[in-house]
Amino acid sequence: MKTHISCKGLYKIFKVSDLEVVALRGVDLDVQYGELLSIVGASGSGKSTLINILAGYESPSAGDVTVGNFDLLGINQKEAVEYRKTEVGFVWQQTGKNLVPYLDIFSNIELPMMASKLTKNNRKTKVESLIKFLNLEKIAKRLPENISGGEQQIAAIAVALANEPPLLLADEPTGELDDETGVMVLEKMRYVNKNYKTTVVIVTHDPKIENHVDRSIGMRDGKVVNEVISDNSNKKNEYIVVDSFGGVQIPQEILKKSKISSKANLKVADNKISLEKIIRKNK
Repeated sequence: MKTHISCKGLYKIFKVSDLEVVALRGVDLDVQYGELLSIVGASGSGKSTLINILAGYESPSAGDVTVGNFDLLGINQKEAVEYRKTEVGFVWQQTGKNLVPYLDIFSNIELPMMASKLTKNNRKTKVESLIKFLNLEKIAKRLPENISGGEQQIAAIAVALANEPPLLLADEPTGELDDETGVMVLEKMRYVNKNYKTTVVIVTHDPKIENHVDRSIGMRDGKVVNEVISDNSNKKNEYIVVDSFGGVQIPQEILKKSKISSKANLKVADNKISLEKIIRKNK
């Protein structure tokens, strides 16, 4: 498969007054075309910063990041606008950011197409196709305030797909929804991924999303630390991630059980690496 997203040694540093906050610390990540992927982490893990960089809303401080044919490290403002218009669709957690409140759902979906060279009839045909694809016929002429939160997020997916971007990004799309409605929205994203062959990347704090994606990336302290991959039988296999610098983050529960603190012996044998607690002998 061809790589759609590639991040190598990605850093993002924010300056707050005289302080520097490192949000991303050498992130390595490859996403293939047509993948359905989640990025999971607690608040402050760096997941939202990463997706904002992939959406072209933030610029990385260092490292390499490409999406399709776009190099996002050296992208200028004009190129960023073109990138967001053609390469990527974005769904926000806050439904108010996704939909214009005084336009009905049909007009909201049509709005991004206005910047294209499509004729009015072609726009109408495309909007009707998306509405049918996502089963939005009953709400097409309603204002956002007159539909449910789940319907608003599904309509937001339609808006994000208006210009047929190969990449769909979603930042906590189920964060303001109940569990049942959230599952409905996630299944619509799987439907888009399967039928449109769109690469879908979902950022969330909820680990249960592993049940709705093919691969789930775990982030902590600005780094990618683990992956959960579903095989053909839907069995989930969890792996730790070794970054390009040879770094590994060991889960705290494993460190606690091992009773390893600041130092350990490192051994390699038979394709296995082991860490052993240092036992100090009394003199």
